[in-house]
Amino acid sequence: MERMKPDTAVEILRKYGLQVSREEAVLILEFIYAMAQIAIAQCLRDENSRLIHSGEYRRAGGEGYSQRNQEEMLRRYCELNAIQVRKTIYEDHSAKTFNRPEWQKLLADLRKHKGQADLILFTKWDRFSRNAGDAYQMISLLRTVGVEPQAIEQPLDLSVQENKMMLAFYLAAPEVENDRRALNTFSGMRRAKKEGRWMGTAPFGYANKVTEVGKKYITPKHPHAEIIQWVFETIAKGIFTTEQVWKQAKAKGLRICKNGFWVLVRNPVYCGKIFIPKYKEEEAHFVKGQHEPIISDALYYEVQDVLDGRKRKQRVQIEVDENLPLRGFLVCPRCGRLLTGSASKGKYRYYHYYHCSSSCGSRFRTDAVNKLFIVELKKLVPHPGMIEIYKSAIISEYNSKTKDHMNGRRLMLERLEELNKQLAKARRRC
Repeated sequence: MERMKPDTAVEILRKYGLQVSREEAVLILEFIYAMAQIAIAQCLRDENSRLIHSGEYRRAGGEGYSQRNQEEMLRRYCELNAIQVRKTIYEDHSAKTFNRPEWQKLLADLRKHKGQADLILFTKWDRFSRNAGDAYQMISLLRTVGVEPQAIEQPLDLSVQENKMMLAFYLAAPEVENDRRALNTFSGMRRAKKEGRWMGTAPFGYANKVTEVGKKYITPKHPHAEIIQWVFETIAKGIFTTEQVWKQAKAKGLRICKNGFWVLVRNPVYCGKIFIPKYKEEEAHFVKGQHEPIISDALYYEVQDVLDGRKRKQRVQIEVDENLPLRGFLVCPRCGRLLTGSASKGKYRYYHYYHCSSSCGSRFRTDAVNKLFIVELKKLVPHPGMIEIYKSAIISEYNSKTKDHMNGRRLMLERLEELNKQLAKARRRC
């Protein structure tokens, strides 16, 4: 209502015999006008023989928008406007999406009791949604069940086309604010990484600590740090495969799955570096961390060479079960697959068998098969005088067949070894 001019208010009241000041006249007329509006609204509701039923929707928010405060504001609004409250809903989830437990229950209730509620009231539109696109879809969905959403502090008559522009502003502003906060958080975390700080939960081998002034950092955790050092040193030797090292490390106390182990041996944090990923025009790079390294740079890059196949590996040590020495060497007589082996627990001891992994059902006792193999192997033992002749003939034939290939391979390996040494020197200088 546009504020009435004091002289006009005085003139109106004088017609009814009232002599008041200019300020009193304005206040009296404004009060009469407000009471008249309430009375008219009540008459219209009585004339139509129905009450407006509403559901109060309150979502937890920032300072000044607690659920108790929202409830007080919403109930006062309903009392002033003679709105009957059908249900009050509390929600403590983000308004970024409508995938909120209480909101989904409310939708199900509105569909089940269609026509029993006309309004969903909340304080501001950012309590309803912080995503403009989702909000428009939800408004359309609510209208299909005869319900109109309304913010009591930002009321809009959506039947007026021009008000949709204001709705777009109310919905877009919180979304922009969310994006701005997310960008600020991302920029802050990236800046912290560039300063050499580890963000988040400490990786295996480290522990999260806080200084007296509240600054967070990571420090080596014993004995886990020793396990990490052993893992890198063992992989660098090239004797065992990465999976074998993982299994041995688990026996020492490593509590990481196989995929997590691959991430661990690739993580530069253990040599005192923090990885900064690519962002816009800035390329990905490493920075020196503020934490204490567990391994040296040289050992870390040596392990990366082994994992990437750039370093010559020594012969892999194969662990053989003495009860199953022929596992993986025997061929299934039924399906042609290689036989594996395992132990079956009997009443007093374990019994070992070679068996096929397919459904053919081949299964053999290891003690009988091993004895037969030894018998056949003894048949191949040469006579004492023929051993040197056999050896000389085999070596001569092998050398003649592989001479050119071995020479070329030797030259390539020598060149590769030379380049790896140059690369290691360059990394140490950096």
